[in-house]
Amino acid sequence: MRVARAVTGLSAMAAMLVLAGCRQDMHDQPKFFPQRGTTFYTDGRSARPQVENTVARNQLHQDAYFFTGLQDGKEGDGLPIPLTTEVMQRGQERYNIYCTPCHSRVGNGDGMIVQRGYRPAGDFHTDRLRNAPLGHFFNVMTNGYGAMPDYAAQLTPEDRWAVAAYVRALQLSQNAKQADVAAGQHVQDLHDIAKDEGMQPGFADPWGLPSTAIYGTPNNQDNGIPGQNIGTAPAAAAKTAPTAQPSGTKQ
Repeated sequence: MRVARAVTGLSAMAAMLVLAGCRQDMHDQPKFFPQRGTTFYTDGRSARPQVENTVARNQLHQDAYFFTGLQDGKEGDGLPIPLTTEVMQRGQERYNIYCTPCHSRVGNGDGMIVQRGYRPAGDFHTDRLRNAPLGHFFNVMTNGYGAMPDYAAQLTPEDRWAVAAYVRALQLSQNAKQADVAAGQHVQDLHDIAKDEGMQPGFADPWGLPSTAIYGTPNNQDNGIPGQNIGTAPAAAAKTAPTAQPSGTKQ
């Protein structure tokens, strides 16, 4: 009996020591949970309002147009960086890397992945996009448009403006007038260029989308997203181009 009492006493002491170590302070520590209320602050919100004029790291965008392409909420039509040969070359390089899979080298919306069944891409040589302000292209690259995702992670703001400038050069290359070229230069029909370079007949004809192209919608229609008709050639871009074209713009 004496031994049993001793064992019981030791067991009780061990249990007390174990229980003393099982405190819930770390589990029930005083903390705020996101989006939950609290009685600590008089407004009842656990998350505190940011200090006025707080700017996140790397987001001090003082030149709003440069970073958004918008002026007073509308797409602007100016180029906020100097237009130089280096800028055009950079725009061409970035365009050929990121844009040609859908829009093609000449910007007609018939890129390789469209030919393999992806949704038709925008044709830069339609009246709608010829008349679109330059900020539209920057805005689309920044935020995406329709089936096109944004490219803000792949292209810096400077590169997006360079690509937008190059798109304008593509548009001019396919729709140039004599007044658009420098003195001593002349505008030549793309059919003549194709013939001189030995291209097959019809190479410079209006572009048509392949039968494999889809819109990716239940009814295979645009449903309000501007695009091109599948199975028929889109409106032909003017078949003229200045002799000194940006590299890769010949059809």
